[in-house]
Amino acid sequence: MALLLQLVLGTVALGQQVYIPAEGPTTRSQCSTPTSTQPAYSHTSFSYTLTETVRYATSVASPTTTSTYAPPPASVTSLISSLSYTTWGRWDPNATASANDTDNPYGEAAWTALWELANPPNFTETSVYSATVSPTAIPSSELVLPPRDYFGPTDCYNFPEGFAFGVASSASQIEGATAQEGKSPSLMDILVQDDRAKDYVTNEHYYYYKQDIERVAAMGVKYFSFSIAWTRILPFALPGTPVNQQGIDHYNDVINFILEKGMVPEVTLLHFDTPLQFYGDNQSTAADPPEIGYVNGAYQNESFPDAFVNYAKVAMTHFADRVPVWYTFNEPLLYSYNGVSIDHVIKSHARVYHFYKEELGGTGKLALKFNNNFGVPRDPTSEADITAADHFNSFQLGPFCNPIYLGLDYPDSFKSTISDYVPLNATDLAYLNGTADFLGIDPYTATVIAPPTPDSIDSIASCAANASSPFRPYCVNQTTLTTTGWNVGYRSQSYVYLTPTYLRLYLNYLYNTFLTPIVITEFGFPVFAEATKDLPDQLFDTPRSLYYLSFMSEVLKSIWEDGVDVQGAFAWSFADNWEFGDYDAHFGIQTVNRTTQERGYKKSFFDFVDFMRARGVE
Repeated sequence: MALLLQLVLGTVALGQQVYIPAEGPTTRSQCSTPTSTQPAYSHTSFSYTLTETVRYATSVASPTTTSTYAPPPASVTSLISSLSYTTWGRWDPNATASANDTDNPYGEAAWTALWELANPPNFTETSVYSATVSPTAIPSSELVLPPRDYFGPTDCYNFPEGFAFGVASSASQIEGATAQEGKSPSLMDILVQDDRAKDYVTNEHYYYYKQDIERVAAMGVKYFSFSIAWTRILPFALPGTPVNQQGIDHYNDVINFILEKGMVPEVTLLHFDTPLQFYGDNQSTAADPPEIGYVNGAYQNESFPDAFVNYAKVAMTHFADRVPVWYTFNEPLLYSYNGVSIDHVIKSHARVYHFYKEELGGTGKLALKFNNNFGVPRDPTSEADITAADHFNSFQLGPFCNPIYLGLDYPDSFKSTISDYVPLNATDLAYLNGTADFLGIDPYTATVIAPPTPDSIDSIASCAANASSPFRPYCVNQTTLTTTGWNVGYRSQSYVYLTPTYLRLYLNYLYNTFLTPIVITEFGFPVFAEATKDLPDQLFDTPRSLYYLSFMSEVLKSIWEDGVDVQGAFAWSFADNWEFGDYDAHFGIQTVNRTTQERGYKKSFFDFVDFMRARGVE
């Protein structure tokens, strides 16, 4: 019955992407009443009648109630054996004195040795701040809404009650304080080995978090999604090693301040920043080209599953009483090295889910965040292109979503391509099935898909069987051009294209394929060459406004016209940050002055919040 329902609903959704030849200019369906062909001209006395309306952003209301989602830490940390706490200092590669506690396997000397082994390139930590900055109220002069764009959304829909509207971020992209207060090195600290700007300071959010949260709350955004750095909580990564008390204290304070401002915290456990211990003594293996994703995230390491689950337990027992939503992995496909990586991710995730629900007694929600720049067939009337798009989408999502949401085996697209995939038996599938409360997706854009050889479905199978094919692992031809020769959308700074019409199709695909509610856990748009512009032009970012408002208009259509259960949307990101290589791709809805760390609200932030508030979102 479920399969039949999927096929029927899938047919309905497919009908949204149709190329319709049309003659003449665009019709104006809103103009139902014909107008006269001849205007009447007249003279009147002139006066300056235009006025400027001044409106202000409305802050999140102060909290009136306190909600809890798990027992307090004091009563549940006993669920983890051999838990001990300590603190470490700050790594300075130019220090003249050395730690003398060499007999302690987890002491200052051992912690320093982790950084010496990592030897991050061009390491400097020239920071503006060295302690937590006390927040100050945002002056009303900063909260004036910008002029409206002439054209804008014309819908009459509201968002359902409880729709979560928020902003998202990740530790390695905003925190800074890279080698301070006990944090040990992660993949993110050695990822950039060239001349790009990994300056290890990023947005200094580690010390500036209260002001950042204050600024987001002042704009009226209720949900604040962030990631915890594994290496701040467990510098030595593995079960049985000491917990960093300073890391626990820091994230406790972050969560508590979010709540103090009337906002809701959501936490991701792993956002690409794998501890370097999983790469062994040879850190260069982190650069090994993976068979599946773009970066070797070391998920395939035999010690990874137990260590990740232990880390999740430590974080949850300390913070889950105040955090209603948890994400285990961010976009795991992108950092999956091979088939074993996928196996470790889904089974580790399921173990954490069962721990949270059954042992900890958590009443919140738990899920994963997936990437997938939705594959749309180059020609929706071509069987070959449709097959290629199905292959592409099922490969990216199916290895995780089939077992977790449907209790089904890996898709054939994955099993026919990845030789070392780990088979799932009936016991595995029963344990994995239903271990996520919704599907988190980061639908930044769309990708135009065709077979490797035009119009040949067989070329997909040939690629899957050929380990040296340049089209692996997806075994399709990815492009941005439709059959008309036009790009699929307006190009931004990087790979992202403004593709709102495909978002609605994508939400239909997800909901009717995996049969679970959806949260848009990240989406955003880097305006082309924004980093080269003067500040006033960076702040007046109309293309980003167009991106957010058009995407959310399509979300409303998905909800009300297609019956898709979309439960939230999170903007990436609340401020410009380090985008895994440089600072040139500006995804933020605030600017960041890299010298002073001063922030500035962009027009898109105001427009986005105003759109959501006007449609019933708190």
